[in-house]
Amino acid sequence: MFNQSPLLRGRRVLVLAAALLPLASWAAWPERPIRMVVPYSAGGGADNTARIVAQRMGEILGQPVVIENKPGAGGVIGADSVAKALPDGYTVLYDASAFGVNGALRKLPYDPMKDFIPVSLVATAPQILVVGNNKPYKSVAELVAAAKQSPGKLTYASAGAGTGSHLAAEMFNDQARMETLHVPYKGGAPALTDVMAGQVDMYFGNAASTLQYLNGGKLRALAVSSRKRVQGLDNVPTLRESGMPEFEVLEWNGVFLPKNTPREIVERLGKATREAVADAGVRERLMRAGLDPVGNSAQDFTAFIKAESTRWQGVVKARNIKLD
Repeated sequence: MFNQSPLLRGRRVLVLAAALLPLASWAAWPERPIRMVVPYSAGGGADNTARIVAQRMGEILGQPVVIENKPGAGGVIGADSVAKALPDGYTVLYDASAFGVNGALRKLPYDPMKDFIPVSLVATAPQILVVGNNKPYKSVAELVAAAKQSPGKLTYASAGAGTGSHLAAEMFNDQARMETLHVPYKGGAPALTDVMAGQVDMYFGNAASTLQYLNGGKLRALAVSSRKRVQGLDNVPTLRESGMPEFEVLEWNGVFLPKNTPREIVERLGKATREAVADAGVRERLMRAGLDPVGNSAQDFTAFIKAESTRWQGVVKARNIKLD
């Protein structure tokens, strides 16, 4: 071995230090507050759930997780801002079911499958097929029979084109081999109002928005969209039990990071998310909102997202669904 000059040795030390600097910063993450972008309005379902989980995540990570609402274009505006953010772990996306659907409905400025790293599925929630209490339908079979007797006459409400309530109803049409008329609203609240008034025949709503009206006798539940019956609605069958063995629709919330985020940060954020969702107080609050807490691995969440995207692409194509 030959002796290196002090200058050469100094350069080697600088190069090594520069190479190790990112590793040191990853090891110290997080050193400042984390921004969690919710691409929907404040006060909505995803926003409320994000705030429940973010508070506990911040306690676990030792830094606040601050919610930033960036609504618009069905979640696309907020998601795009995260896709273009620095992959340093300080900008996180908290998205919902629309993430798996938007690619089939819109031309996106990002690739949902390539520009994000799925971190963890936080929670899922079934939808409930409801009709007004003034309607004669007591079962899915009766509703389907009426729809087939008068094709295109029965109506279904939705919270807007491309929303979960719209797509669930179109999947219902497809699997029941029937045709009903779509009546889109600007949100779930006005849709429910007209369903209860009998102006629209049916609606797929989440538990959080429909349970109070079911308990108050203003709505009748015909079926739930999950594989299993829902706690508190034990007498309401699933759509699978009602003659549609392939039917399953779940609303969901989950955490994502921009692509190229260091693996160590992905793993640490995933661990914090799972710990937060497993917390007894968080679970109670999520379940009170009609959600089923999950908290899974990045690998499982990635597989879930791929399955969701593939399925909704098929439904959108089969039903020729377009955004007006």
